[in-house]
Amino acid sequence: MSWLTDPEIWASLLTLTVLEIVLGIDNLVFVALMAGRLPPDRQPSARKVGLSLALITRLLLLATISWIVGLTRPLVEIAGHSVSWRDLVLIGGGLFLLYKGTVEIHESMEHESGEDAPARKAVSFASVVLQIMVLDIVFSLDSVITAVGMAEHFLVMAVAIIIAVGIMLLASGPLSAFIHKHPTVKMLALSFLLLIGMTLIADGAGFHVPKGYIYAAIGFSIGVEALNQLTAKKKRN
Repeated sequence: MSWLTDPEIWASLLTLTVLEIVLGIDNLVFVALMAGRLPPDRQPSARKVGLSLALITRLLLLATISWIVGLTRPLVEIAGHSVSWRDLVLIGGGLFLLYKGTVEIHESMEHESGEDAPARKAVSFASVVLQIMVLDIVFSLDSVITAVGMAEHFLVMAVAIIIAVGIMLLASGPLSAFIHKHPTVKMLALSFLLLIGMTLIADGAGFHVPKGYIYAAIGFSIGVEALNQLTAKKKRN
């Protein structure tokens, strides 16, 4: 139990937890949007079940450290670029996000265009939970690989992931309610999915885009939308 008094262990846990939380922001947006397709009374259950299963998946990925590291090894070479399983997963996840973002924007616009617009397709509880869980694997790949590189102890990595997912569970409800209460915020969140999807594809294709740039763009957009919301509120009052 000497590790409990080791300051390096606690510093590693704190750093890794913050990193996991930051890297989970894009996942949180996706969870809020997907759960919003369900009836209001089923949305909390979908978020909880989806993120709980995602937590189990992350811990299983973490437990197979050697396999995770192996995902970064070159599989084939295309046009002078080495492609690994990790690259294929990122590209597949990015294409899926582009598809989901485009479909959601299209359906949102048609849903709001008038009574003659076709009704939104019903989705099942299981399909929403499955999408949350599968996309979490894509989002968590880099964070798990980073965790393996930053911490030497499995327990430290596992605790950091558990804390991060716990915070995501707490934040997913308020975030989901806010997004679906404000149509412009929902459209902004959907545009984030397109941005994140393109980033995943670029990363998988060998063009790494620093996360800081993505979060800066998202932060700026949120700041502008916050000003718009404040202005609209003042006009109503």
